Amino acid sequence: MRRQVDYFFATMSPWAYLGHARFVRLAANAGAEVRVRPMDLGKIFPLSGGLPLAKRAPQRQAYRLVELRRFSEWLQLPLNLQPRYFPVAGDPSARLISVVAERDGSAAALHLSGAVLAAVWAHEQDIADPATLAALLQQTGLSAERLAESQTDAAQALADAHTQAAIDAGVFGAPSYVIEGELFWGQDRLDFVERRLLA
Repeated sequence: MRRQVDYFFATMSPWAYLGHARFVRLAANAGAEVRVRPMDLGKIFPLSGGLPLAKRAPQRQAYRLVELRRFSEWLQLPLNLQPRYFPVAGDPSARLISVVAERDGSAAALHLSGAVLAAVWAHEQDIADPATLAALLQQTGLSAERLAESQTDAAQALADAHTQAAIDAGVFGAPSYVIEGELFWGQDRLDFVERRLLA
């Protein structure tokens, strides 16, 4: 039976960036169907006890940098610990990915999502800038028309629906993977995700 995974992530999350390529590979290897669902953590944190980075205790902020460096080195993925454009508004890119998922399918949305995440954490690009998003569409071979489509009320409704689905599923952080109602939080849980998909 083909499994379905709801892939919830924030487009500015370093943890989503670090886990994205691995998740895409293991989902493909398992023959899983992925529903790409970028979400707004700003709406989820107040409901789940989470805090924006700037409001976390200093020791938590410091340890976050240690862990990001560790995973970046272990996974051999380039990562700027303090990128030029972070924090950054995630709504424009979340709407764009949502539209691409709707119009072009999950594979295209996953490809674009990887490019958006890398833009923040590897390439020092501003994913809130329409020019950056237009360039990422071109880079991933997608229609330039998707940018205008992402600036509509319908696109916002799609993005809002993903956030609500995350809330309904009990998601509280990014990335999160939901398989038949079972929640896996964090790119460091991908081994468990793979086992679940192959079970």
